[in-house]
Amino acid sequence: MVTTPAPAARNQDRPVYVIGGGPGGLAAAAALRERGVRAVILEKSEHVGASWRLHYDRLHLHTTRKLSGLPGLAIPRRFGRWVSRDDVVRYLEQYADFHHLEIVTGVTVSRVERTDDDGWLVHASGGRELAASAVVVATGYNHTPRLPDWPGRSSYTGELLHAGDYRNAEPYAGRDVLVVGVGNTGAEIAVDLAEGGASRVRLAVRTAPHIVRRSTAGWPAQRTGILCRRLPVALVDRLARPMAKLSVPDLTEQGLPRPTTGLYSRVREGAIPVQDVGLIDAVRTGQVEPVAAVESFEDGKVVLADGTHIAPDAVIAATGYRRALEDLVGHLGVLDDRGRPATHGRRTAPAAPGLYFTGYTNPISGMFRELALDARKIAKAIAG
Repeated sequence: MVTTPAPAARNQDRPVYVIGGGPGGLAAAAALRERGVRAVILEKSEHVGASWRLHYDRLHLHTTRKLSGLPGLAIPRRFGRWVSRDDVVRYLEQYADFHHLEIVTGVTVSRVERTDDDGWLVHASGGRELAASAVVVATGYNHTPRLPDWPGRSSYTGELLHAGDYRNAEPYAGRDVLVVGVGNTGAEIAVDLAEGGASRVRLAVRTAPHIVRRSTAGWPAQRTGILCRRLPVALVDRLARPMAKLSVPDLTEQGLPRPTTGLYSRVREGAIPVQDVGLIDAVRTGQVEPVAAVESFEDGKVVLADGTHIAPDAVIAATGYRRALEDLVGHLGVLDDRGRPATHGRRTAPAAPGLYFTGYTNPISGMFRELALDARKIAKAIAG
């Protein structure tokens, strides 16, 4: 990739290193460049937007094009209201070129350390030791696939894969498939399988999710999420209940009851509502069958929490990801007990001034939107 230094860049000898060439890293680098601060992106793959390139084929942004642009460049109107995976990748490539970002690909960062002169030392592949004035960590929310260590999993001989390895329904046509996990990824993969010709699709659910319409009468759920961000949790919970009853049918008889906890209370715990891209109709018509959570594997079968033993042809685990930041920054005391950054955006930990994190929350107002806001705040803090 052609790189161009930032105009009138300061700290040329010790730039800001941005770890990760996804949307968060690109946005941070562009915002820094705009303020005359040299930023160098270190990306372990050969292309920007690596994680987006690996997502399943039918994925679209659940947020609108207008509210998902990164600083300094809107997403092209021709990409439509709900931008596809491939168009997100095209946009990220255009974004890097438009801002003439300085990107070094094929470089893996293993550790970040403080130096005696209040700077940072970035340890990277090839024995590199890079001196930095500040570091922005943007390795992504979906970094390392998390597959639960279910009892009997190691001896299970059936097909078992993480959702990160799922691309489309073609290999599963005419087959019985169990999808584990009813987040947005699991719900959409289940719908994709049902529409793609799987003979049977079951969806293992541990906790019934809140389901919201992606758009109602032209009003996107994202705008509601933005409005709710600063309202009291209890108030949003109360307002969400009647709205859910009006917009989402009761699927209790189909095995997907309404949640007993409030929508925003669940968001604060890290459980984002499922945006409906076909799940409601698929459950109502029996194309997708909700079942109990997976407890273990036994004698080649899957054991569910209600004691049922089932024998699907394939199991797809939509069980989330780990941030995997322990080796990189765990020694600095900047992670919480779940391995997540204790600070994000413009805030830094007292013991690690100059170390910033972006992209490690999953807000209902939209990931891309929050990445854009964080990028400008981080750039302002560093430039100041």
